[in-house]
Amino acid sequence: MTSAPDRTQAITETVHRYIELVGGGGDADALVELYAADATVEDPVGGEVHIGHQAIRNFYSAITGLQRESELVSLRVAGNEAAFHFALTITNGDHRMRIEPIDVMVFDADGKVSGMKAYWSAENITHL
Repeated sequence: MTSAPDRTQAITETVHRYIELVGGGGDADALVELYAADATVEDPVGGEVHIGHQAIRNFYSAITGLQRESELVSLRVAGNEAAFHFALTITNGDHRMRIEPIDVMVFDADGKVSGMKAYWSAENITHL
């Protein structure tokens, strides 16, 4: 990622891939591939910080067996970072909920996510 337009395009593509994978298009290993080896995930902000591929894989494994749908609502890319609002609907048996976080991702020089923070709380969950 050398030029600003190339960097913006690569970040945009990674965010779209993330939304696809979180929405049920892949497993935890596919999500981990988006991250740098020493990346951090704080989801939600104020919760546990997951550091490195194994911890991030364990984190995403919690949702990979559930029925999921996601949609990107809004995306902003600036420099080596992206902020985006999306909606994730999770179905577990008879229980359905929709979570609407705002995620912020920082990207390294190789285009991998080096840090992700998800901003949401109970007020951003709707039980369907």
